[in-house]
Amino acid sequence: MDGQRKADKVEVEQYDSPTGGWGSVGSLANYSAREGISSPALWASLYRQNKPTGFACVSCSWAKPATPHRFEFCENGAKATIWEQTHHRTDRDFFASHRVSALRDWSDHDLERQGRLTHPLRYDASLDQYVPVSWEDAFTAIGRELAALDPRSVVFYASGRASLEATYMYQLFARVYGSQNLPDSSNMCHESTSVGLPKSIGSPVGTVTIEDFEKADMIFFFGHNTGTNAPRLLHPIQEARKRGVPVIAFNPLLERGLIRFKNPQSPAEMLSPGEGTRMSSDYLQLRGGGDMAAMTGIAKALFAIEDAGGEAGAKAVDRAFIAQHGHGFEAFEAFVRATGWDEITSRSGLAQDALEDVARRYARAERVIANYGMGLTQHRHGVGNVRMLANLLLMRGQIGKPGAGISPIRGHSNVQGQRTVGMTEKPELAPLDAFAEFYGFEPPRDKGLDTIGACEGIIDGSVKAFIGLGGNFSRAVPETALVEEKWRGLRLHVQIATKLNRNHLLPGEVTYLLPCLGRIERDTQASGDQTVSVEDSTACVHASFGRRPPASPVLLSEPKIVAELAKATVPGRSSIDWDGWVADYGIVRDEIARAYPKDFHDFNARFRQPGGFHRDIAACRREWNTETGKANFYVPETLDVDPNIDTTGYDVFNLMTVRSNDQFNTTVYGMDDRLRGISGTRRVILMNRSDMERLALNDQDFVTLQTHADDGVERRVGNLRVHAFDVPQGDVAGYYPELNCLIPLWHHATESHVPAAKSVPVRIFKAGAPQPA
Repeated sequence: MDGQRKADKVEVEQYDSPTGGWGSVGSLANYSAREGISSPALWASLYRQNKPTGFACVSCSWAKPATPHRFEFCENGAKATIWEQTHHRTDRDFFASHRVSALRDWSDHDLERQGRLTHPLRYDASLDQYVPVSWEDAFTAIGRELAALDPRSVVFYASGRASLEATYMYQLFARVYGSQNLPDSSNMCHESTSVGLPKSIGSPVGTVTIEDFEKADMIFFFGHNTGTNAPRLLHPIQEARKRGVPVIAFNPLLERGLIRFKNPQSPAEMLSPGEGTRMSSDYLQLRGGGDMAAMTGIAKALFAIEDAGGEAGAKAVDRAFIAQHGHGFEAFEAFVRATGWDEITSRSGLAQDALEDVARRYARAERVIANYGMGLTQHRHGVGNVRMLANLLLMRGQIGKPGAGISPIRGHSNVQGQRTVGMTEKPELAPLDAFAEFYGFEPPRDKGLDTIGACEGIIDGSVKAFIGLGGNFSRAVPETALVEEKWRGLRLHVQIATKLNRNHLLPGEVTYLLPCLGRIERDTQASGDQTVSVEDSTACVHASFGRRPPASPVLLSEPKIVAELAKATVPGRSSIDWDGWVADYGIVRDEIARAYPKDFHDFNARFRQPGGFHRDIAACRREWNTETGKANFYVPETLDVDPNIDTTGYDVFNLMTVRSNDQFNTTVYGMDDRLRGISGTRRVILMNRSDMERLALNDQDFVTLQTHADDGVERRVGNLRVHAFDVPQGDVAGYYPELNCLIPLWHHATESHVPAAKSVPVRIFKAGAPQPA
């Protein structure tokens, strides 16, 4: 396997080139050649990517502009397209030659690199192999199994790549069946946003559109690796920097995307000898989990500027906005004023004068955008982090006006949209009364299982079946080893997928693998070629139309598979015309508009327009759909976002899991991380050099990481190379999903249940050194 062979050629050296540039171009050229795709075929697809008449990228969910660039894709987005368009096939011959138990030793990269799935498959325990099965037999058998189970014991999971149409049908199928166990991938990343923002501003999503970046005169980034996770956002940031807009980044790691960027869209830039655009005017390298303290410090400095008076003081805090729109500000102000600078600097790892300088610049700005990622959400107090950032914007009236607002940068391509059309375990977030009226069935009203609840149910045996609409669930969740061990106790395991991944290699008693069309492929149904829709991070809904020929003539679309499963499982239990909906996806969009008229009125008429249509976000108009009818200020419980972790000990460190620029979520495109200067391996730990010296560690030493938790469960990962890196003392970083097994299932955000993957307490042992039993 290529990934394992290359692991012997490990190199780590500082990468000083800009993000984008010739590094991205060269990476794509090598990658497409490896996947056997001709240049004309590749460019024909990439030219249509994220265009109004083309297809929405299957990787990140960043906004699609109404007037796109000539090539509206990034390096990782192009890799996602190449990955789906590959000429490799995981076909009958492959499965006839490989036992499932042996495949479990393969890497994530090597499993998916085998190519597209071509036929529906059933796991045969006597052979330990997947064997071909007809679609009809698969649907009949799955329906029979589901009919024999208690619906409350069945989990219906969805990854973020399924369309709005497929998701709407999927959640209805689950509810007609009687299950409200509807976890999705947002449970693992931005659920802290979905819980925190409604309490602060009455909206579960952000208030910023791509047009706001043209008007902003200051931009914040908190906890987001933009160069890897949303590179197309670098274009408006670069344009802002060229206008002289300050961009202030807070992150424990110095990520290249927010340091230097050379735009591959610009021939002049590509041919120039320079290092591209300096992307951050200020880059504050705080401690892992230090964001709450840093934001408190900025707020404290704003109050000091106000107290000093003068023109700057008059603008530092927008008292008129707060009087009209705010609630709870007095308690928030009292908390900030009472918090001492010693605590702020200790918790944040930043100097007082650095935070005061940020506050002075912020006080002068008129239109400010604050972007953030999982560096805020994946902590025990991740919800508090989100609400504290809202505080910082609200105290200066920076929400609900052009060029300003809060901008959570979502990950997967339609993860935000799935929640919008009912993919939620929370009954209060779905229009259940409308579903009952429209479709003649009584949906369950109890709260279902989220991702953490699903994992707990798999471990304790109360979950009997798992249906996956995409994704690599067992690999993405925390407590990986125990979840994988208990997974095989499931009665039924069904996966709808385009490629083989590790979760597929954990069979239950009855297991089916159902291959589906990819988003770039032509989807032809009874009424003709179909278009689907997705929602981006800025709450804009877009059309997506695939034109590539399917990877196999046997493949079915996700809506078709969902409909056939529903027909086999719940015949006659609703008035839903499953066949009619599959014949014309426009009917599904009409149904979505009927269930969600405020957001989706005239859906079919609007979703094809360039740039999509923006959902009706009341907070953008300074209307606050909260219990108080106001924007609510939040008083932090503590500045320590992970109060149950003590990393002050000699050998206890704070682990942050990160992604490389050669992966998207659990999909690993290669073994390199060019932007961090790492090649040939993913089994690395990045560590402060002074911490390494203290533990007598040298570059390339092999170490073992062990979770520091007193709960009776041993969690270890060995055979990791340690390397000196620019990371704060006491912090270490390593790759997701390989290190997910170090995250205890209980170590999650207290209100949102998002795994606290950015602050895992670990101990580090040199290979061969004595280790605790």
